[in-house]
Amino acid sequence: MMKRTDQYDQSQMVIYHYGQFPPTELGLERLIEPMLRAQNAVSRYDQMLLSLPNSKLFLAPLRHHEAVVSSRLEGTISNVDEVMMYAADEHGGQRKRGRSEVIEVFLYFRAMRFAQAAVSEGRPISEDLIKNAHRELLSFGHGAHKNPGEYKKDINFIGDDIQKILFFKPIEPWQLKPAMSSLFTFIEESTRLPFLKVAIAHAEFEALHPFNDGNGRIGRLLIPLLLWKFGLISQPHLYISDYFEIHKEAYLERLRAVSRDGDWIGWIEFFLNAVAYQAESNLAMMQEIADLYESMKDIFREMTGSKWHLAAQDCIFESPILTNKQLIGKSGMSRHMANTITKKLCAGNLLKEIRPGRGRRGALYRFAPLMEIVRA
Repeated sequence: MMKRTDQYDQSQMVIYHYGQFPPTELGLERLIEPMLRAQNAVSRYDQMLLSLPNSKLFLAPLRHHEAVVSSRLEGTISNVDEVMMYAADEHGGQRKRGRSEVIEVFLYFRAMRFAQAAVSEGRPISEDLIKNAHRELLSFGHGAHKNPGEYKKDINFIGDDIQKILFFKPIEPWQLKPAMSSLFTFIEESTRLPFLKVAIAHAEFEALHPFNDGNGRIGRLLIPLLLWKFGLISQPHLYISDYFEIHKEAYLERLRAVSRDGDWIGWIEFFLNAVAYQAESNLAMMQEIADLYESMKDIFREMTGSKWHLAAQDCIFESPILTNKQLIGKSGMSRHMANTITKKLCAGNLLKEIRPGRGRRGALYRFAPLMEIVRA
């Protein structure tokens, strides 16, 4: 939030599109081809998920990848290894150790997991759900003082503090509550085609910028939830931040053009291209993970020599950086068995100890073959 706007260059600043949501007319001719491409790609990705015997093993690494990339769009730089290491420590009750950037990304991962679990259990996608996800996102760390779970009370300009440039002025706080209500009414009641609804809802959320911090991440978190709500995917797990990061300037410009020029069509076309690209990319990654999983079954069985080999493999695929405590908690095996299995897997160079145990902090192990696939 920038208070001294008189010190900033406002010549490029775009102002929120008052009275222009939702768009009344959309020429669909330009959108038919990208919408069909998005539909085909999403259908193939969804079929892949449905064909997996235990999709959560494959989705957890993908969710970590998304948390890193989505946070990087906001200038928070980390990597999948750091976040998984932090998650392993958090599982062991040591969550507050780590770089602030890593904590931010981990919190976004946790907010995604919270929201996805909530909608999977039948909770509606509502203002309450979004506020609670935001509360998770800013539950501790540097964002904890930025009113987690509460809408902004002051205007929060978007710009570049270093270059002293303002790019966008979101809706005034006093007009936010009815605007958010209109957004969720649109989500529930609009008869537009589902892909168009998701695209329009994401752009509107970003333009409203309802919170003091974390708006971009919460807005991108909303995308897979809406894709699932409208029946476009069978699980709320299709992430598209990779495409947004690759085309970051175009992503931000297309959003600005909605308010500046009323160019909803340009934004929707961009969004549909992002969905198609990301569904195809995620499908390729999931196929790599599935192929690796199949190729490792005999290796895990032979290397561990234990009836727990499949439980160990499942745990390691779900958390490719982990501690023995996680292995015990997820599989139900004894501490002795977990220690024996990790020692055998390390001896066979399948796992690598990346941090020795010390005191109450357990050793950390990395499953390199999977990490090579999911690193951002």
